[in-house]
Amino acid sequence: MSNPYGFPKRSIAVVLGTRPEIIKLAHIIRMLGDAAWLIHTGQHYDPKLSGSFFDELSLPEPDEFLEVGGTSRGNQIGEAIRRIDALFENRLPLAMIAQGDTNAVLAGAIASNARGVPINHIEAGLRSFDRAMPEEHNRVLTDHLADLCCAPTDTNVTNLLGEGIAAERVMKTGNTIVEVVMELLPDQAARQQLCSEYDVEPGAFVLSTLHRPENVDDDANYRRILTELAQLPVPVLLPLHPRSVKRAQEHGLGDLLARLQVVEPIGYRAFLGLQAEAALLVSDSGGVQEECSILKRPLIVVRNSTERPEVIGTFAERLRPGDEIGAACINILRDVAGVHARLADIPSPYGDGSASRRSLEALAERLTGSRGTRWGMPMLS
Repeated sequence: MSNPYGFPKRSIAVVLGTRPEIIKLAHIIRMLGDAAWLIHTGQHYDPKLSGSFFDELSLPEPDEFLEVGGTSRGNQIGEAIRRIDALFENRLPLAMIAQGDTNAVLAGAIASNARGVPINHIEAGLRSFDRAMPEEHNRVLTDHLADLCCAPTDTNVTNLLGEGIAAERVMKTGNTIVEVVMELLPDQAARQQLCSEYDVEPGAFVLSTLHRPENVDDDANYRRILTELAQLPVPVLLPLHPRSVKRAQEHGLGDLLARLQVVEPIGYRAFLGLQAEAALLVSDSGGVQEECSILKRPLIVVRNSTERPEVIGTFAERLRPGDEIGAACINILRDVAGVHARLADIPSPYGDGSASRRSLEALAERLTGSRGTRWGMPMLS
């Protein structure tokens, strides 16, 4: 498939390695068409967490698969840098696109910077101001290396400018998650069918996800969260990442899992459908924090810190793992219909669904227009 931007075939490297990156870059990859050179680092190497998403999102298989998953963070980043650099030695792309704050993002940015390849960072400017989060270091370093920082919100733009990043390198685009949710959300009938398949009643269950180390690697925190969820007066549907299941078994939490409706990871389209029908959400996921504002569902964020303050106080409430999560959930459950009605009137802070187009138009302008030489970017003929 050709692309409308005039980029040569396989000239824009797209580096990714996890499920959220695949989801959020889906429209960008499709819009790039044959210009996309897909490089998968393999950070999420389980087919349920990565491979199936290419099929579900109608994306081509990666051109390169680096297989650096399943090792330490330092080894993942270092080995991915080495392997991306080897690819770039043989073929130098016009630019590199990466999204978010994963090890794959930082590896792609360092490898690109070392070869003089312009970097387009999608979802730039997010800050938790929590140095205990590896992702915080990944996104800060990538933003400062990037030639084009595509920031979802005004808050993100302010963060970037406040760190001394030049205004000409920053553009507010919205978040690409909006267009993905709008495209993939199942219709009402399909959502009802999903509820039936998972044995839950629409509007009368809690949907939860847990995967962050601060929650599942800490015995006390994990036990407290599961205990709070198990005591709720409605069913709790809990799709668990394989790593989270392993941690629960190691911590001896099988009795608590037995009191919840634990299922294997759910495909993204189905997960959106279940989110839209849930009474409320309890999660430590960054993506769910964004999706709740599009689907108009209340969320309890179980994290020590968040890089998405835009939804706190409207769609979401942040609690630490040791806080009274159950009490916060029950407060919402007392008036589910009223809470849903209130949230329905609040716009999402993440834009109108045109972030992918804006991001690629900005990149094309800098690669082909008069700003190219000023940005130090290669000019397309």
